[in-house]
Amino acid sequence: MTTTTQALDFNWDRFGGTFLDAIGDTLLMVIVTMLVGGFFGLVIGVLLYSTRDQGVLRNKFVYTVLNILVNFIRPIPFIILIAAIGPLTLKVIGTTVGTNAVMFVMSIAATFGVARIVEQNLVSIDPGVVEAARAMGASPLKIITSVIIPEALGPLILGYTFLFIAVVDMSAMAGIIGGGGLGDFAITYGYQSFNWSVTLVATAAIIVIVQIAQLLGNWLSRKVMRR
Repeated sequence: MTTTTQALDFNWDRFGGTFLDAIGDTLLMVIVTMLVGGFFGLVIGVLLYSTRDQGVLRNKFVYTVLNILVNFIRPIPFIILIAAIGPLTLKVIGTTVGTNAVMFVMSIAATFGVARIVEQNLVSIDPGVVEAARAMGASPLKIITSVIIPEALGPLILGYTFLFIAVVDMSAMAGIIGGGGLGDFAITYGYQSFNWSVTLVATAAIIVIVQIAQLLGNWLSRKVMRR
């Protein structure tokens, strides 16, 4: 049986409602994670850039602490991070299973992923632009909000687009702790039940979500960089 035929064999009467709920759970997890992780990651990334040598908020202690924290947490595989911060998840969320627990762990992982992406994009800014703003007497906050971030906005959009795709990947592991979503749907009703049509349809849905995000991110980035 071909892949296309298997996908067409998907039983909508049996799985349709559950499939739509899984899409909703995935989008909820991804959107909340992007909002929370995206915001705090931006703050940490800007601080990493601003507190380094020659930064507008130069502070070796703050930079060293943040840099070590990012280097420590960012490389941890998501599946291991879920288990590693289980006690913290339990303390903050009240449980280590379910959608809220998944979003908490995803937000932490996304925060430190974004932080490094933001820092790397800001480092590419022409130092002369920052120095010119300094010479005009602009405050550090003004330089950050009116010069640094706008200068790197296009690449930052691409960076956030990349993160969005990574967050979708993380959401696929949500089923491990009962978080739901397309990953859980594909494994529970597809892989474990040897129903390949379910697995293929869930995979196709994830691909569509990622492609839409990638196209939108590319479009926004080009629009910003052409201004």
